[in-house]
Amino acid sequence: MRRILFVCHGNICRSPMAEFILKAMVRAYGMEGDYYIESAAVSEEETGNPIYPPAKRCLTQHGVPFDAQKRARTVTPADYDRFDRIIVMDRSNLRWIQRIFGADPDRKIHMMMSYCGLSRDVADPWYTGDFEQTFQDILSACEAMLNLS
Repeated sequence: MRRILFVCHGNICRSPMAEFILKAMVRAYGMEGDYYIESAAVSEEETGNPIYPPAKRCLTQHGVPFDAQKRARTVTPADYDRFDRIIVMDRSNLRWIQRIFGADPDRKIHMMMSYCGLSRDVADPWYTGDFEQTFQDILSACEAMLNLS
């Protein structure tokens, strides 16, 4: 089983969108038993909060089911051992996650858009308001990730 953790700053927009997009994709491909997927934050500021409403609306518009009970949680050092891949949304998340884990001896940490062969961040809708661009970034990266698996 592949264990994947998506990480963003607050775990209310990008990382839960990635969690539920990938869950929907593996379900559609009949690979649910092959994957365990979660999301978390590098920051504690949103801990316990639900997915941001515009992110929920975007997922709904695309027919992506999500768990309405999902609450933001913070990455812990133990997550390094619990997951096979830890996928961050931007360079800032990467710096934070490196502080939390210290090192990446097993090369588990990846930038999300690297799966598309790009060195840029996933668009952050918290600042841009463009949840559709974020959705498309994540969808492309998840499709590429499944093709690499």
